[in-house]
Amino acid sequence: MLRAVIIDVDDTLCLTEAASYDLENEVLARLGRPPMSRAVHLATWGDTLLEAMPRRSPGVDLDRFAELFPVAHQEYLAAGRLDVIPEENLRALDELVLAGRTVLLLTSRAEAEVRHMLAADHVLAGRVSGAYHQGNTRFRKPDPRAFDELLAETGFAPGDCVYVGDSPGDAVAAGGAGLSFIACLQSGVRSLDDFDPRHVDACIDVFPDVVAAVNRLDPHG
Repeated sequence: MLRAVIIDVDDTLCLTEAASYDLENEVLARLGRPPMSRAVHLATWGDTLLEAMPRRSPGVDLDRFAELFPVAHQEYLAAGRLDVIPEENLRALDELVLAGRTVLLLTSRAEAEVRHMLAADHVLAGRVSGAYHQGNTRFRKPDPRAFDELLAETGFAPGDCVYVGDSPGDAVAAGGAGLSFIACLQSGVRSLDDFDPRHVDACIDVFPDVVAAVNRLDPHG
């Protein structure tokens, strides 16, 4: 049985590329730097933030960027401009939990960028059992070892799990770790042709289709 459904955050559980582009340019503006282009943001989407910023804004002061980013990030969250999870996605999570599956998050975000999603009063409370991020994992996708801590702490075998993500790196990490993988194409940033088919077990156009996709992949479903 597929006991665990592990979900990427950005452009999977919620659509965030466009909002993140605006947020990062806001921080660059506060640094007195010109905005990055959308093209370079899309080309580096999926990389961790501080690894991507030298390409997004060559010569940027990373320490200063890292200092200002959390303030702008909180402002965007408070204004409802980032990490808005649609009701239909929440209903899909409810269906997965009702079917007896454990729902977990695995993201390349820094801990501060995901902490609000783990709050007791967040809409994910009672739906998501845990989250793995830069603060509690040693490796980053596409390295398959990104799943090491999750598998060790939960006791799930790779064959018990399916990962849902939006990037080719997500697929490579999952496939290398022995997990099934579902490609979510809702953001429109990528197409199925961008993925190595060896690592893709199912494809969904919108996140709520994850329930049916998991059921099809589950040999005991």
